[in-house]
Amino acid sequence: MIQTIAHYGCHLLLPLIVALLAYRKIWVKAFFIMLAGILIDVDHLLANPIFDPNRCSINFHPLHSYIAIGIYVLLLFPKKTRLIGLGLVIHIISDIVDCSFM
Repeated sequence: MIQTIAHYGCHLLLPLIVALLAYRKIWVKAFFIMLAGILIDVDHLLANPIFDPNRCSINFHPLHSYIAIGIYVLLLFPKKTRLIGLGLVIHIISDIVDCSFM
């Protein structure tokens, strides 16, 4: 139960906190762009079973691989891709929190 709350809490609360603190004037837009980082979970559809509560996503799914994570970090540097990068990195942080419970 705590693992689920921590995991999904990070997926929702971290983007909200970052949006409110760093992007006050456009916090709603920033929040939804960062929240869209959840879309990388589409790679779970490639796994069998699709959902396994005892599986760590990091470096298991293609969009959660170390190479992909490196690309997400690089997206933080250009201003035009920063919000997308933040959303993806926050997603990965949320998954790391989830993995830490295993």
